Amino acid sequence: MLPLIDPVALAGKVFSGGWREPAGGTVDVTEPATGKTLATVGLADAGDIASAASAAALAQPAWAAAAHTERAAVLRRAAQILEAHRDEVVGWLVREGGGVPGKAEHEVSSVLDELWVASGLPAEPFGQLLPSTPGRQSIGRRIPLGVVGVITPWNVPLLLAMRAVAPALALGNAVVLKPDVQTAVSGGLVLARLFEEAGLPEGVLHVLAGDAEPGRALATDPNIAMISFTGSTAVGRQVGEAAGRALKRVSLELGGNNALIVLDDADLDLASSAGAWGAFFHQGQICMTAGRHIVLESVAGEYLDRLAARAEKLPVGNPWTEKVALGPMINAAQRDRVHRIVRDTVAAGAELRAGGTHEGLFYRPTVLAEVTTEMPAFREEIFGPVAPVIVVKDDEEAVAVANRTEYGLVAAVQTGDVERGTALADRLRTGIVHVNDQTINDEAFVPFGGRGASGNGSRYGAQQSWDEFTQWQWLTVRSAPAPYPF
Repeated sequence: MLPLIDPVALAGKVFSGGWREPAGGTVDVTEPATGKTLATVGLADAGDIASAASAAALAQPAWAAAAHTERAAVLRRAAQILEAHRDEVVGWLVREGGGVPGKAEHEVSSVLDELWVASGLPAEPFGQLLPSTPGRQSIGRRIPLGVVGVITPWNVPLLLAMRAVAPALALGNAVVLKPDVQTAVSGGLVLARLFEEAGLPEGVLHVLAGDAEPGRALATDPNIAMISFTGSTAVGRQVGEAAGRALKRVSLELGGNNALIVLDDADLDLASSAGAWGAFFHQGQICMTAGRHIVLESVAGEYLDRLAARAEKLPVGNPWTEKVALGPMINAAQRDRVHRIVRDTVAAGAELRAGGTHEGLFYRPTVLAEVTTEMPAFREEIFGPVAPVIVVKDDEEAVAVANRTEYGLVAAVQTGDVERGTALADRLRTGIVHVNDQTINDEAFVPFGGRGASGNGSRYGAQQSWDEFTQWQWLTVRSAPAPYPF
């Protein structure tokens, strides 16, 4: 079997009406663990985006008119092709994004779920018969938006792209995808090749890696009906402003400063395990990371001891060549930002209980004690392997401290009393809450999204995809024209 991705054949190219060289030039994709160049990909500019959006708008009506079985079949074939090339894609995710193999395996499995769930959407009812006057049929029906622009980040590149691309295509839209240049292969070229091999008609999907310039062009292009953006809150505000000015629909999945609350009746061994996983998985570079550990004072000392012991035991290194729990940070700028937050928090009076050091891009899992609500590690989204622990006196204070943030993505509660945990969850201002679990959870079947600075609502679940990627149209039909007095 030939590989899905041939870096030589695809060097310097984008997928837009076939594989072609863009006007924006090229960019090297490097392995963060070693600095080695893995591939050279095409870099789109604003003109490339305009051409792609125009071509997508021309191709979309025929795709929307295709039989629902045809659209479903393309998605199922894409899933089958991904399954056949699973090991290859896992390798790209590990080397390009710096994740450990387990993370990459889970990501591929989740992408397969997204494809299979999306393949069922075309066969679902897409409208309803409404009450009307005699002689007139009144129908509310869902129709595709047209062309959906998708902008995705580097941290979970394949999944965060596919969970927008797959349902958008399934429901009859065309898509222009702009993946992050740091993971342009696993977050871009892989999707292009999957759908190319699956037989998606030419022009329905365009994949063009790029930086801020093509992102702005995508947000303002008149042929783009909707922007689906996943990334930082700061950039999300800019995308939302630009797209809103153009009166586009905007779906924003943004950052998080998520709370893991540990109550005084929790199993501390299990709670510290959940805390370590939630804070350190994928080097903390996930929007759902447990960024604030809020612990009741009667168990705080023991929780800190257990969490720090777990952090000290986690091996850090090259996930492609070593058996490790944490790989490298994505780049030096991200590492330096994390280290600045840790350093400034310690300078403000926090205690470093584990980690706080790095070699190259490899940052040790870090535990901070005696953190207060005024310190940088509490206020900022760290996006690194850092677990700040904040001590509170009771449930009431735990809720107040958890809600003391502009973010509202996810929270988790560890407790021995489910009713107590659920009652506390009811008061947390987040789009997602988990009782007796950690914060990093995602499934293809659920409404996923945040509040406040974390985004503008829940999306991507099987049913919620209809709300995201279609719009209602009211259709009335009479067998003969109606008479009017004018």
